[in-house]
Amino acid sequence: MDALLRVDDPLPARPSRVVVAGTSGSGKTTLSARIGQLLGVEHVEIDALFHGEGWTPRPTFLADVEEFTARPAWVTEWQYTVVRDLLADRCDLMVWLDPPHATVMRQVTARTLRRRVRREVLWNGNLEPPLRAFLTDRDHVVRWAWRTRFATAERLATLRVRLPDLPVVRLRSRAEADRWLAGPLRRTADTDG
Repeated sequence: MDALLRVDDPLPARPSRVVVAGTSGSGKTTLSARIGQLLGVEHVEIDALFHGEGWTPRPTFLADVEEFTARPAWVTEWQYTVVRDLLADRCDLMVWLDPPHATVMRQVTARTLRRRVRREVLWNGNLEPPLRAFLTDRDHVVRWAWRTRFATAERLATLRVRLPDLPVVRLRSRAEADRWLAGPLRRTADTDG
């Protein structure tokens, strides 16, 4: 069986360790939380483990990821070069959230504006930077999302060579994500949970 699954393809087994891949702003965290809720497993938001106060990387990040991925069940996002291989090696299902680039850019821009205007507190007390940072910061999340828009596809192509038996579900829209959650994932949760 080809390990690249479409929205309606049945899953080979009930997953217990799930990683959600996608570019910044694609909806990885939202989908990860929904998967965790449906499966009844912990969603570990990887950004919260990575970002310390003042947007500095937390020194315990790698150890924190090592610890939670040693558990029997979890869901998280596929981010951060230092832990990508570890996450892929320990998961039993990869979900690739791959909406059109225009959708991603609309979502990441709206999310960034909402967070900044509302001064939403993010991980460990951080706030979105001032809007002018879009013009001055090469790594501003909106610019990052555009610049890295093809990176997930490239990483997954490499991963599928390295781990050809790892099931990867590709979802191209929010509607497909909803259909997959209500269909193949729910069926495994209902029958094997």
